[in-house]
Amino acid sequence: MAYGAIGCLELTIGRLLNSSHISIVQNSSPQIIKLLYDEIISLKEALAEVNEKRSTINIKMVKTLEAEIVDAVYKFEDVIDPHLLNQFHSLQSDEETDHPPLMVFSVDVQEIKQDVDSFIETMNKMKRAYIHELHNPSPEEEQDDDEFVPSRTYFYGNNESNMVGLSDLFMKIKNRLYSSQSERLIVSLDGMAGIGKTTLAKKLFRDPFIVSRYSRLVFVTIGPKYRLADILVEVLTQVNPDIDEIMLMKGEKVLAGLKRMVHKSLKYLSHLIVLDDVWEKEICYELMKVFPDDKNGSRVLLTTRLNEVAECAHPLSTYRVPFLDKKESWELLRHKVFDAMPCPHELEKPGKKIAENCEGLPLTIVTVANILSKADKTLAFWNTVADEKQNWVYRDAYDQMSKVLYPSYDYLDQHLKACFLYLGAFAQNNWVYGSQLSNVWSAEGFLNSKSMHYSETAMTSTNRTHAYLYELYSNNVIMYKIEVFCYRLHSSFWHLCNIEADKNKLFYALNYRSDALLEEGIESKRRLCIRNNVLLAIEDVHSAIASASTVRSLLCTGYFHEYPVPLCLEHLRLLRVLHALSVRFYEFPMEVVKLVQLRCLALVYDRNLPPSIFKLLNLQHLIIHRHLRIIQSVGNLSYLPVEIWNMKELKDLQIKGRDLPHPCRDGSLLPNLLKLGGVGPQKVLECDVVNPILNTEVVTPIAPLSNFPSSLTMLGLTGLGYPWEEMRKISSLPNLRHLVLKCYAFRGPKWEVRDNEFPKLLNLQIEDTDLEQWTFQNDECIPAIKLLRIVHCYKLKEIPLTFGTSLQIINVVDCSPMAVNCANKLKHDRDDKYVEDKHSLDLFVRSSWDDRNIKS
Repeated sequence: MAYGAIGCLELTIGRLLNSSHISIVQNSSPQIIKLLYDEIISLKEALAEVNEKRSTINIKMVKTLEAEIVDAVYKFEDVIDPHLLNQFHSLQSDEETDHPPLMVFSVDVQEIKQDVDSFIETMNKMKRAYIHELHNPSPEEEQDDDEFVPSRTYFYGNNESNMVGLSDLFMKIKNRLYSSQSERLIVSLDGMAGIGKTTLAKKLFRDPFIVSRYSRLVFVTIGPKYRLADILVEVLTQVNPDIDEIMLMKGEKVLAGLKRMVHKSLKYLSHLIVLDDVWEKEICYELMKVFPDDKNGSRVLLTTRLNEVAECAHPLSTYRVPFLDKKESWELLRHKVFDAMPCPHELEKPGKKIAENCEGLPLTIVTVANILSKADKTLAFWNTVADEKQNWVYRDAYDQMSKVLYPSYDYLDQHLKACFLYLGAFAQNNWVYGSQLSNVWSAEGFLNSKSMHYSETAMTSTNRTHAYLYELYSNNVIMYKIEVFCYRLHSSFWHLCNIEADKNKLFYALNYRSDALLEEGIESKRRLCIRNNVLLAIEDVHSAIASASTVRSLLCTGYFHEYPVPLCLEHLRLLRVLHALSVRFYEFPMEVVKLVQLRCLALVYDRNLPPSIFKLLNLQHLIIHRHLRIIQSVGNLSYLPVEIWNMKELKDLQIKGRDLPHPCRDGSLLPNLLKLGGVGPQKVLECDVVNPILNTEVVTPIAPLSNFPSSLTMLGLTGLGYPWEEMRKISSLPNLRHLVLKCYAFRGPKWEVRDNEFPKLLNLQIEDTDLEQWTFQNDECIPAIKLLRIVHCYKLKEIPLTFGTSLQIINVVDCSPMAVNCANKLKHDRDDKYVEDKHSLDLFVRSSWDDRNIKS
């Protein structure tokens, strides 16, 4: 995780050099800071070289060097961060007023010059050692037999006739391989680790029609560590089993000779060559030069985890292997647990739920099944496994799978590794919006990459975030809902991310009370992830967190909790990221304004922000959400202080339902601002009523909703208080795809959606409303919807039960039990009617008073 650690330090030092409000005192040798920055960039570039040399380096030695770099960076940060913090506090305490003009701080680094010099020397030595190791790899120790376990060893056994699922894909590829096209054709299979690529390839390879079609058949496993010469030898031995092995070992075991022999052995013979588990496209290009193309219908089938490699094939011959649906998952689980014996009737219901919990990944299903086959087959035990996604059965399965999954993480490019592991900080199975990731990744310094893939002039942090996420998706390590711009990890990868994040000192997660009471303590942790906010209210957990003085990021990523909990911010003085949108504040935590190192602040708070917020001079992302209670400001109707204009580093300002005050002076205001929550271009509109006064009666619209342009695709409304009848003027918008309604945007007890309304709506969010009955006139309403999110609708009694099969996700947070029952019924009806994954419905229900997962 050295690349991510260096990125954080790069952001800190770069701010000293380039900030508009920081100058370095001349007598403290400002050139030493420039030299430090240059050394950081140089080391970062050296770390990126590993991307091109993964197949030849000694991985263990490189990881050892990277761990030493992380330790050195953290040690230096623990010197420079407190030094800067103390100087900022000292300079701010000298100010007489809370409303100063634009401030310029003079920073003196003379006191730590010796530490800076020492760190530069250390970085230089480490860089030289790292570069030497990349170009002159140390001899690798003999690998254990189980050092790398290919996923195929976990699958369905030697008899591929028992393969479950993928029958449609099998026929498509078989027809493609069997087509009459005379030119050589390359066909590729890509997909997540353990999804069945090798099993499918073997079934195709052994299909009687395929076998009869070709004169020679070759199946070669490449793997992440390969030698071209070894691959060519393997091809030769399969093409001609009688070949003289002594000749291979001696005279002809040189690359050029092997290439000639392979080409000659395949010349004029129709052949099918399967290249299994390919990790680099270069090896494909090399082999395609060797294999002859005699226009005799020869085929090459390759399997890979990487979309980039799959693109070596013809565009019409690239296939992504899908997850199994619920019916196929249960069939596979049942077969692996009971073989030819029938499943006891009482175990079918929990068994189907267990199979569903495996999320369609065959490797997970088979591994869980192997554990279940050796355990008690009792109803009580199976019910427990079915109901608890954190049950030991799944954890053991994920541990066993880790050797199969790990290469998918390990072979990511350097700039992606920290971003990928960071996804594990969020709750299991939680879909995360790209905009949320952009805020934290940017503040952490993960988006500073000078990657050759991107144009630096065109890349904002948001654009880079989506580019990184697309790379992760193309590497088949994350799941993506393209229509709603959200992402998540498969549970098996989520488990891996949490293990690797702790091992690589990226973040440490607190799920239970015992997680905070480690024997070695959590004082040295860099980032804390709180997945259950109630933990913050437990005294010994609170004390443990308060002792973690080195923490730079505090992430509250659990479900929303309506009751205030203490965050012990007075002890976490070095925080750079405070992301707590799942915690409600009734009083602004004034300790925040002392956290001058903050780059990202995300809170839920209704009232006026204090004028002293301007003291957060390094803040780049300010996100303040509101909760249900809307409190009118006394006097001035603006919730934002005029001092907001002094926050020159702000890039992202999202203040829901608040007015932006008129600046007191002219000049360059918020020069770095890239994103502002408010009125945007004609295809995107967010309309917030500032401090709405909620009367007991529904108000008459004061602004016509019919004026919205037909080109509108995204619309957010907050606090309007309009009657639900006015919704018809919105529902007819022909291109509307995303609609967010918050804080009584519409009022009244009943809303009926009529025929053919919202023809293209994909994403609907309703938050904080007094709606009680929500109904559809018929089954044709909102026909394209994919995501429904209902939050803080405490009076809601009825949700329509006639949503079409397009609906994929329902998220219900802090709503009435009757609303939850409706959502459950909707899911159960869908499950009973359809078994295919393409019609599956994911339901996530959360209540802030239902935190039952705190265990000692």
